[in-house]
Amino acid sequence: MPVNQPLLVQGIRPADPLDLLLVNAPLRDYAIRPRVNDYTLPVLGMAYIATYAAARGWNVAVLDAEAHGLPVADTIHLINLLAPRWAGFNLLAPTYEISATIAAGLTPDIRIMVGGHHAKAMPQRILADPRLARCDALIIGEAETRVVELLADHRNRADLPGVMWLDPILKTPVGGGRPGAGHHLAPDINALPFVDRTYLAQDPYLAGDHRIEANMVGARGCPYDCSFCGAAVSANPDVTIRVRQPDNILTEMHQLRDQEVTAFRFVDDLFLGARRVIDQMMGAFSGDRVGDWAVWDATGRINVLHRLPDETLDLLAACGLREVALGVESGSERMLTYIDKRITRDMILSVVRRLTTRGIKVKGYFILGFPTETRAELAETVDLIHRLWDLTDPAPGTFRASVFQFRPYPGTPEWGRLMETGRYTADQLLNYAPVDLGSSDEALRGRDEFNFSSGLQFGETPEREIHQHLAELARAQYARTEGSVR
Repeated sequence: MPVNQPLLVQGIRPADPLDLLLVNAPLRDYAIRPRVNDYTLPVLGMAYIATYAAARGWNVAVLDAEAHGLPVADTIHLINLLAPRWAGFNLLAPTYEISATIAAGLTPDIRIMVGGHHAKAMPQRILADPRLARCDALIIGEAETRVVELLADHRNRADLPGVMWLDPILKTPVGGGRPGAGHHLAPDINALPFVDRTYLAQDPYLAGDHRIEANMVGARGCPYDCSFCGAAVSANPDVTIRVRQPDNILTEMHQLRDQEVTAFRFVDDLFLGARRVIDQMMGAFSGDRVGDWAVWDATGRINVLHRLPDETLDLLAACGLREVALGVESGSERMLTYIDKRITRDMILSVVRRLTTRGIKVKGYFILGFPTETRAELAETVDLIHRLWDLTDPAPGTFRASVFQFRPYPGTPEWGRLMETGRYTADQLLNYAPVDLGSSDEALRGRDEFNFSSGLQFGETPEREIHQHLAELARAQYARTEGSVR
């Protein structure tokens, strides 16, 4: 299939040689089955890198192959056609195989750099992968300043902390770093330029409510240690928790407002995940009267929201809070303790009730099939979803459930526990395959693209039954919201 370069690549300066092409690999090879989901979250991390590098004079572009539903062969062809000096990949466990396949198909004169959660968790394994034999830099952690140094001269990698490569003679992984270079690991997020949205395929975008919406990051890092999460603090000892100043956030919001953006989604873990941050941000939002000209969504922590007084929840609503995304995960008290959520069923019910009675919508994330989970405990999760639906039916704010199958991610506490059992190998746990819940069913449209499986049974419930629950809950949610499954 021919590719249309101008429509697929964001932010390129066509008249100049391309220094770096950042590639977001597709979740699947869409030559096998066309993409049916019409929206994916923007690659804000790549856009931050591109914006920072462009501000220092480099010609950078982003190829979001997932957003465009681009087949693997077309992705390879387009990168080779553009012939960048460097191609950069964000390595995630579910898309690693596709990313490695793309990297292996690039012409020899294209240098390769990689980063992301998977690169941080398994750097030695990745550098030993023959498909990535030409990887000149594996970057662990936040990459803005180190990417710029690499673009200036790749030999600088020996001076940069958290950068690894394969020794050409010994064929073993080595790393760089010199005294005084630690600032590269934790850039000042208030000094970074605002994201240049020309690097994003679908942001800002026209949402279903006819508002123009944009995604934002208000903080970096998470202080919690949920056992299944790649952002767990124990999996990211290099990440310093930093929160943007309220005036910095509001300035970016005002710039986006000039582009007719009136809805914002904060995708980081801390915007509604720390009392100090909530009080600071809402003081600024109230003073700016954000609720008069915008609505916004954010992720939140149930234990933090549970402790907020009614007056603070009222202030959140008055400041324009439209929806809170909550990681509920399980309806079993034992499982909530096992995965270190630091919440209870009563807290979940109370927080959802208090938010929705104020007209604030809630989106709950749930996971089925945790290690050690019994059938009865899985049933408790299904029951909790139905209870939350029933609880919020009379409320002005709605509740919607987004349910996934457990899959192990390297570097997480759960991965360590699974490996310690001796029952699994890394190859088995990493053998991700897409799940087909029934793509011909309109109620399940797009859900399959977010579900992956290692094909292993980690709890008492067989995978077949887990898939049945996923499909039934997705159909029930679809019936309640007339097709809104995001």
